[in-house]
Parts: sequence; structure tokens; C-alpha cells
Amino acid sequence: MPELPEVEVVRRGLTEHLCGRTVESVTVTHPRSVRRHEAGAADMAARITGLSVAAAMRRGKYLWLTFDEPGVGSADTALVVHLGMSGQMLVQPAGVPVEKHAHIRATLDDGRELRFVDQRTFGGWVLAPLVEVDGDLLPDLLAHIARDPLDPRFDADRVVGVLRTKNTEIKRVLLDQAVISGIGNIYADEALWRAKVHGGRIASALTRPVLRTLLAEAQAVMTDALAAGGTSFDALYVNVNGESGYFERALAVYGRGDRPCTRCGAVIVREKFMNRSSYSCPRCQPPSRGRRASS
Repeated sequence: MPELPEVEVVRRGLTEHLCGRTVESVTVTHPRSVRRHEAGAADMAARITGLSVAAAMRRGKYLWLTFDEPGVGSADTALVVHLGMSGQMLVQPAGVPVEKHAHIRATLDDGRELRFVDQRTFGGWVLAPLVEVDGDLLPDLLAHIARDPLDPRFDADRVVGVLRTKNTEIKRVLLDQAVISGIGNIYADEALWRAKVHGGRIASALTRPVLRTLLAEAQAVMTDALAAGGTSFDALYVNVNGESGYFERALAVYGRGDRPCTRCGAVIVREKFMNRSSYSCPRCQPPSRGRRASS
């Protein structure tokens, strides 16, 4: 699933190309892409048609569009976009051949199309009411999602306090979107490596200075990734223009199993964690003796 930098790249592209544009029609060609919208494809198409896009918004790894017009189904409602494992939001000029897995197409008033392309069909669109959460308007589906490290109102000291209460592996907590959002497997490993902390260390056993450093490194690595357009391991992650990101070239530890650590030269270790792969340097990030076994 795309993480914060990749979703932010898409959000910026949507802001550039969609804001102020009116949706003239919507076509849904795969029911799975609107399965979260219980009223069905026809209802979604009818409610979006005629609306003008006001903004493309994001919290953590989650993306949504808001609209200008007042009234039910517009200003008080958001179009939440679940990118899933392979979802793409492409803005294509008129006449460009339709992609094989383009399951939703919204025609804009300038003739271009917003296309939701999703090869694996884990993603989709859903309309959700906006609710106020801690001073922000969020789709109610995302009300439980915490602020991310790039949010101007992110409170690192508060998050450190929460981390200190968690008697479980620090990587597991970093991946908990209700505690801190935006961080997935890739950037968790990169932040942990930068902070010289093993992901299996127990969060509550880490000192406040170590946790502050870890959060600062998470912010730094995602800022670096954002500047590079995100991380693309295959053709499934692209921006709205169909272009890949290049941060993969700068990854220090993720995906580098059996290769030398760029900091100390030790061989990077790959371990199983939460049905995923974790990468760490055994010299820079020594695990504590009493850490829990990963699952």
C-alpha cells in the first residue's frame, strides 16, 4: 500500500489538475471499485456529477476530495479514495486510450478524464460525510486516523507519551495508524535504521529522547522521499501523470537484505514481522535480549 510520501505526491497532482474543475459524468465498470459505497455505483455517479472539486486532502496514507457546492452530497461530503495495493489516480487528456484496469472514469468540464486504475481491485471510491475531529474536517471513515509527522499540528511530545505506554514492539506501534499515521513498512524500517533502533525493541522500554529522535527521523525520511516523488518498486505506483518515484535509489535498508549497511558495512538482515519483511542492520540496530518474538 502506498505510504504518506506516495499519497502526498498524488494529492498534489490532484490539487493541480482537479481543483475548480466540474465533474460532468462518472462511469463505473467494476463493482469492486465502489463496493464500500453501499448505495451502489449509480448513486455515487449521480451524487458526484455536476459538482466542482474544491480540494484534494490527505491524512497519513488516506486521500479524499471535497466539493464546492452547498447541500447534501457536496460540501458536507467527501469522496474517499482507497488506493489499496495497486490503485492509481490518473488525469488523462481526451482521446488517450483507456487503461485495461481503469474501473472508474470521471469526465471533467475541460474534456480530460480522472481515471481510477486498479489492477488488483483492493482499492475503490466511497462517499462519506465530513465530521469535525480535533478542529479538522475529516471523512467519518477516517475519524480514528491520527495526525502524521508532516502535519503542521503534529504533536511529537504527545505521541512520545503514547508510545511510552505501549508494551509491544516499536515497529508495530509505528504501523498503528491510530497512534501515528502515514508510516508503512518501508518508512518504518528506514526511520528505525536512521535512529539506530531495532524494530523489535519494546516501545515502553525506549527513552523519551530515543523516541523523539525516531519520530524526527520518520519525518525526515518521508520528507526526503516526497522530494524524490515517492518510492516505486514496480509500475503500480505512479503519480497522476503516470510517472514513477525515485526514492528507491536512496533507501538505506529496506529491500537490501544480504547487502552491506551503507553506514557500517555489516550485512543487512531480513526478518519476518507481522506477515511482512523487516530489514535492519545487526550492528547499527542491535536487538535487545528480552525483545518479544515477532509474529
